[in-house]
Amino acid sequence: MKFLLSITVGLTMAFASFAGFAAGDIEAGKAAATTCMGCHGASGMRNAYPTFRIPKLGGQQAEYLALALKAYQSGERVHPTMQAQAGALNDSEMTNIAAYLSSLDAPASSELGGGDAKAGEAKAQVCASCHGAGGGKPISSQYPILAGQYPDFLAHALSGYKSGARNNAIMKGFASALSDADIQDLAAYFGSQASTLSTPTNW
Repeated sequence: MKFLLSITVGLTMAFASFAGFAAGDIEAGKAAATTCMGCHGASGMRNAYPTFRIPKLGGQQAEYLALALKAYQSGERVHPTMQAQAGALNDSEMTNIAAYLSSLDAPASSELGGGDAKAGEAKAQVCASCHGAGGGKPISSQYPILAGQYPDFLAHALSGYKSGARNNAIMKGFASALSDADIQDLAAYFGSQASTLSTPTNW
C-alpha cells in the first residue's frame, strides 16, 4: 500500500507543472486546434520516423493534454514537430485546445496490436494504481486514458520513457524495467480495451 501511495504522490509531483489549470474555452480551442488536425484529425496517419500511428486525442483528459503540450514546449518530450507546434502556444491556447479535444465524442475502436494482450493484462496491474483498471479511468485528470489508444503509439510512448526521450522520472522508473516484449504486451492490452478515445475526424 505504501508503495502505491508513493507512486501516486510521485506522479502528482511529476505532472503538476501546469499551475492553476482551469477549464478552457472549447470554441476558442477549436479555432486554435486547426493546425493540429492536419495530423491528429486523420485516422491512422503515421509518424514518418520512428513509425507509429499519431495518437487519438478526441475524448482524452483535458488537463493531461495541456500538460503534454507543456512538456513538448519545455523539451521534456522530444518530437520536432510537436515541439515546434507547442513552442508557438501560450498557456491559454494550450488550455483551450485541450478543452476542445477533450470535448469531442465519437465511436471509439480498439485493437490488439502485435503483443500478447493476456500477458499484458497481468503486467498492467501496477499501472492501474494511476491509470485505473484497463487504463480507462485514471485517478487524476493529469494522467492519460490509455484504453483504446493505438497499440503502436502506446509502445512508442513507453519506449520513449525507457530511453529518456520522454523525461518523466516516475514513468522512466517503470519503463526501465520493461523488456521490448513487455512493452508490446502492455500496448496490446491497453489498446484492446473499450474506451472513449477517438480520432477527431469530424471537427
